[in-house]
Amino acid sequence: MILVRYAAQRYVGGDPSAGIESLHAFSFGRFYDPDNLRFGAVLACNEERLAPGAGFDEHPHSHTEIVTWVVEGELTHRDSAGHATVVGPGDVQRLSSAGGVRHVERNDGDRPLVFVQMWLAPLEPGGEPAYEVVRGIADSTPYALPRAGAMLHVRRLRDGERSAVPDARFVYVHVVRGEVRIDGAGGADGAAGPALGPGDSARITDAEGLELTAGPAAEVLLWEMPG
Repeated sequence: MILVRYAAQRYVGGDPSAGIESLHAFSFGRFYDPDNLRFGAVLACNEERLAPGAGFDEHPHSHTEIVTWVVEGELTHRDSAGHATVVGPGDVQRLSSAGGVRHVERNDGDRPLVFVQMWLAPLEPGGEPAYEVVRGIADSTPYALPRAGAMLHVRRLRDGERSAVPDARFVYVHVVRGEVRIDGAGGADGAAGPALGPGDSARITDAEGLELTAGPAAEVLLWEMPG
């Protein structure tokens, strides 16, 4: 089964007066929707847009795996465990909040910052916080998130290029840029589903033998989860 949710269906949050725009694909904060709480291990998929100088002051997290993908600009991260980094496009940032951690996220650059932040539920609560940045992750290189039992796949596809969707109990697809179609999403005879553009997503249950087809060139994040 494939459920498509379009960018326009996201909940619009943030604080425009402070230079913050937030777009939430799942129930989040004051946007409570009991029918849209999670998919597999994915609890949140937020697109954050920060003007130069804007950001989120120190705030706490616990029992959550937080993975961040920068679309454009640079993200400054600082946390209570002593990590201070600048994350750019192509880098994967992972913060395991475990028993509890506090962090700051800011746009200290001189141009707009856009990033996608995904929250996943850990297999077990508690533990010690952990932090990691993988610089310039290569296309199709899987990034394992053992604490959530999940795998992130980054796909950068040229116009007309095809790529397999992982066969898994749950697959969450988020389109960062460009356009893709999911073969088989249209129904019988392997027909392609509707075109998915930036901010659109697909929630696939019991994925088997599916493919993405790009047109035009696309960047896509896929979470593979066993259930």
